[in-house]
Amino acid sequence: QVQLVESGGGLVQAGGSLRLSCAASGRTFSTYTMGWFRQAPGKEREFVAYASRNGDTTHYADSVKGRFTISRDNAKNTVYLQMNSLKPEDTAVYYCAASSLYYTRSTASYAYWGQGTQVTGSS
Repeated sequence: QVQLVESGGGLVQAGGSLRLSCAASGRTFSTYTMGWFRQAPGKEREFVAYASRNGDTTHYADSVKGRFTISRDNAKNTVYLQMNSLKPEDTAVYYCAASSLYYTRSTASYAYWGQGTQVTGSS
């Protein structure tokens, strides 16, 4: 089992940057695919990005490709989401999650979730 705690959210002007962090407990962090998801008010939770177990393979939603970068540091049990060129439509609660499956963007494939951190992009 793994427990996840996100941090780094906040209010940022359009075009600005934020870096989210997600710290994981436990000694098995490197055995999980790590993903970031987001949920805007009144909308379904949606996939943002994932990083494979060793971080060599990453995948992004089309809406954030070229602007967001996911990375992980297995020695620190932490996954990051660097968000650049933020837009008002990026406003959402951002969640990190852990999956035992390889290369998955399906919400249902992630068994462990953090509590979320709010990101607000102002115009």
